[in-house]
Amino acid sequence: MNKLQKSLIALLAVCLLFFGFVVVRIGVAKPASAVKVAAIPAGEMDPAVWGKYYPLQYASYQKTAEGAPSPTGYGGSVLVQKSQMQPEMLTLFKGMPFSKDYAEDRGHIHAMEDLRETKRIGPASKGACITCKTPYVEQAYKEHGWDYANKPLTEMMDKAKFSVACSTCHDPATMNLRVINPAFIEAQAARGIDVTKASREDMRSFVCAQCHSEYYFEPGTTKVVFPWDKGLKPAEMYAYYSETPRGFVQDWQHPDSQAAMLKAQHPDYELFSTGNHGTAGVSCADCHMPYTRKDGQKYTSHWVTSPLKTLDDSCTPCHNQGTAWLQERVKTIQDQTFELQHMAGQNIVKAHQAIQAAAAQPGADQAGLAKARELVRKAQFYWDLLAAENSMGFHNPSQALNTLGQANELAHQAIEAANTAAGIKMF
Repeated sequence: MNKLQKSLIALLAVCLLFFGFVVVRIGVAKPASAVKVAAIPAGEMDPAVWGKYYPLQYASYQKTAEGAPSPTGYGGSVLVQKSQMQPEMLTLFKGMPFSKDYAEDRGHIHAMEDLRETKRIGPASKGACITCKTPYVEQAYKEHGWDYANKPLTEMMDKAKFSVACSTCHDPATMNLRVINPAFIEAQAARGIDVTKASREDMRSFVCAQCHSEYYFEPGTTKVVFPWDKGLKPAEMYAYYSETPRGFVQDWQHPDSQAAMLKAQHPDYELFSTGNHGTAGVSCADCHMPYTRKDGQKYTSHWVTSPLKTLDDSCTPCHNQGTAWLQERVKTIQDQTFELQHMAGQNIVKAHQAIQAAAAQPGADQAGLAKARELVRKAQFYWDLLAAENSMGFHNPSQALNTLGQANELAHQAIEAANTAAGIKMF
């Protein structure tokens, strides 16, 4: 055996010993991603206490305090009025609080602060407004049932010390995902879904859906209700509202058209659940709270933000086209959605004005005016389902464009009906 052969054998032996040691270590060691469950007292709402045991998750949660524009120019977490990009909103929401203050949503950590500061609340505001802003809603419901919703908002805000945080979505004893919004639990039960028996993957969307969904307040009680009895699509929710559920007629009456209007509230889950990602089994958390690593430990990011800020972690596990291509696709979808949304909103403004002008004409046909008001009500609700939603159409591009297309057409029909009611002939 020559010297070279002896050297190769020695090198091989060293390699075998090294890689053998690595294999043994991998086989017997706990995975770096393992997180020990801490015994956090029931009812603990302070995220800083949870952060002592889950520092990586807490540090990422604290990033929700950051304010930054969206990479595509839509949404973002900067406290700016939406009417800056869509001035038609000032007319569309005329006569109700959203015309005074309709700012972009900031991160979860700001939820209670923004509620206290918004110009949309006043002395008559009810406790129902805390439902999606704080984990205190769990305690409020245990103590008062749905009566908490009709208590003065100031009283409830004084007791709600913390914004959306760990205990909103996690059982403190087990860390299992949970939902605490009684309105969501009741809405799902009405659809035959027991949230306590939901799979972990379903819960990774349910914890978001308990707040990022459309709702209304039951007249008299201010109880929060989700309009899902007929389904989650725009036509199904509008059909539900058309039956005057629980005596609910309107959110407000528009002062120009006198139409009984509906105000949509961030229907992110409804749009997402019927889109490509939702129907393919992708959860909200997969994209908005992706798995990430630090110092070899795998954990779920609690920086709930646009996936465009975390493209490598959020998107590339499934998509291999590259981050530049992914961002361009999102931007294209959002540009197209915004263009149609902006157009539809402007035409709905014209519809309100046409109805107002028609109603001022002596002898205007009242049945025709009623038809026009119903058309503008439906047009604006369809428009608002996208305007109030946070993805600018990306959660379900085909449905977004279809819904906005219908809103645009309904606005034109409302204008035509108003002119007909006033005896104005259109050529």
